[in-house]
Amino acid sequence: MPQGYTPTWIERSWFSLFEGRNEALVFGIISFALHQGVYYGRYLPYLICDYIPAMQKYKLQPDRQISNAQWWKCVNSLLFSQVFVQLPMMMFFLPAAKMAGFDCGAPFPAWARVAFQVCVFFVIEDFYHYWAHRMFHYGFLYKRIHKVHHEHTAPFGIAAEYAHPLETAVLGQGTIAGPLLFNYFIEQVHITTMLVWIAARLWQTVEAHCGYDFPWSASHWLPFWAGASHHDYHHMAFVDNFASTFRWWDSIFGTDRRYQEYEARRTAKAKAE
Repeated sequence: MPQGYTPTWIERSWFSLFEGRNEALVFGIISFALHQGVYYGRYLPYLICDYIPAMQKYKLQPDRQISNAQWWKCVNSLLFSQVFVQLPMMMFFLPAAKMAGFDCGAPFPAWARVAFQVCVFFVIEDFYHYWAHRMFHYGFLYKRIHKVHHEHTAPFGIAAEYAHPLETAVLGQGTIAGPLLFNYFIEQVHITTMLVWIAARLWQTVEAHCGYDFPWSASHWLPFWAGASHHDYHHMAFVDNFASTFRWWDSIFGTDRRYQEYEARRTAKAKAE
């Protein structure tokens, strides 16, 4: 903290959470609470849409419905993974972040700086995810690991993290790699920026798996944004569209050609109706 600097109320409130407590444990609990709140909270509007007949016209695969048994299997698997795989990883993050040189003090970064860094993190994670995800579609890695995620040929929001624990660990490194690389090569990253980044990434991945293509979806006004239609095709066809957030890597490496043909037919049919 700079000499003579007076922390804001938000900063004082933040630091008070750690006073006299195990900092790693507190940060892990905060991260986990944020994760669960954003992940399931982001899914809630889509769950409500499932019970509104007027919203069914926006379903990408209206002929495929998730059964109650499949839904509960997904939820039970998620809770197990989130508690026994992700939570332990979160508990170790603060000590690792301090070792890597993350800023954990005051003042907190300006929102413009946070927004810029999060955008860069999205780009790095997307590049990593494209190649790691593509790797999981080969031989043993698909049959023994990635096939779990593809149990849902018509995905729904919370199916985003329904995966083999090893896949969760491997793909999760892309979420961590962006901040670590940025912190090492460009400029220091504040620990609170990580929380904003986690929330943004969860918001994006639940949307990508939501199974709905609304007229107001980001992919309709951000041409490079992948969105639900892009990833829904991947689940339906088991091929192509390996990127997580953006469309450019699939476009550059030609892994979206079949999707483009399919999407042209789908949108033309939707307009005709």
